[in-house]
Amino acid sequence: MRPEDAHQGPALVPGTPRRVAVVGAGMIGLATAWFLQEAGVAVTVYERDDVGAGASWGNAGWLTPALAAPLPEPAVLRYGLRAVASPSSPVYLPLRFDRALLRFLTGFATNSTSRRWRAGLAAYVPLNQRSLEAFDTLAAGGVLAPTHPARPFLACFRRERQAAALVAELEAIRGAGQDVDFHPVTGGRARAMEPALTDGVGAAVRIAGQRYLHPPEYVRALALGVRARGGAVVSGTGVADLHHDLGGVTVVTSTGERPRYDAVVLATGAELGRLAGRFGVRQPVQAGRGYSFSVPIEQMPRGPMYFPAQRVACTPLGSRLRVAGMMEFRRPDDPLDPRRIAAIVDAVRPLLTGADLDDRRNEWVGSRPCTPDGLPLIGGTTSPRVYVAGGHGMWGIALGPITGQLLAQTVLKGEAPPELAPFDPLR
Repeated sequence: MRPEDAHQGPALVPGTPRRVAVVGAGMIGLATAWFLQEAGVAVTVYERDDVGAGASWGNAGWLTPALAAPLPEPAVLRYGLRAVASPSSPVYLPLRFDRALLRFLTGFATNSTSRRWRAGLAAYVPLNQRSLEAFDTLAAGGVLAPTHPARPFLACFRRERQAAALVAELEAIRGAGQDVDFHPVTGGRARAMEPALTDGVGAAVRIAGQRYLHPPEYVRALALGVRARGGAVVSGTGVADLHHDLGGVTVVTSTGERPRYDAVVLATGAELGRLAGRFGVRQPVQAGRGYSFSVPIEQMPRGPMYFPAQRVACTPLGSRLRVAGMMEFRRPDDPLDPRRIAAIVDAVRPLLTGADLDDRRNEWVGSRPCTPDGLPLIGGTTSPRVYVAGGHGMWGIALGPITGQLLAQTVLKGEAPPELAPFDPLR
């Protein structure tokens, strides 16, 4: 079978883009390419590094629509203020002058109010409600990497009063119109469900209906799915520039090639502004860097565990436990800071038993793309041929497929579906 015959999608109608370039081979870029292929579009995905080498690689792998919410809110702002003087804080802000960072932080503080956070919750609801369904669509279409039900998913605390804050947040998410199933449990009950927890855990909240996946394996499988349908995924080739006119968009690659496409999708994570800025995207996208590593554990947890006060996520991935955490506002290309790894270890050591936190592998830092209002940028730009998808913060894995599905509709029809209205890149 010829590659072009690998996928028999619906016939393209006149005026629909037939050849589309996607810049960025993370979860969001690859999902967009896959859903464009559903309509018979020929896609080429450019990636300056390797598939999934950015924030997709070291992610905790949670598919948790119950928790997907805007990052700016009063509690996080209080964390940030403490972090200025405390390098070990879960949210860390180095003391240095950076005009772009200052602009981002000013906007972040402005949006860290209860009113704006609740408005952001309402914006997320339509995406959250459909996020797991989009993964099922990919699975039905031949993406072979599995997603796993989180049975259980536990958010763990030292004290009941700490758990009350998460319960209030989940009730607010439910009040925004999202179906969320959760139950507070005692520390003893939590330890019975997950023997990896110590008696330092005095309370927990069990959240039903969530899933998780192995991020590198899943993103690689998605890339294979795009290739199996005849798409090209070009690793080691960045995009230096774009030139658009009435007839299309010329992509200037780092290798000097200049292929031409009907449309281009920018899904470049924390680097989104470099190419998107000239097309009217003025919202800053700041690197909110996260750290992760893996450790052996005597008894693998049955599902993910979350320690909200410490901002640490633990996920069973293969034979090792992935431990992830931190929100560090620094430049994307700054080196890994060993103090951040040490801070995660110190935070979680009293709460886990049987985990050898000194036998760490795959120590990693990656840049989550964050926006000042905590809402991603999904949709068209001032050019009718250039689209963007990014700024998802911690939720790029969970919301990547539904983002790709809705953005593909936007590219094909030239008009964004109503679910994307709050995420207009030109806002």
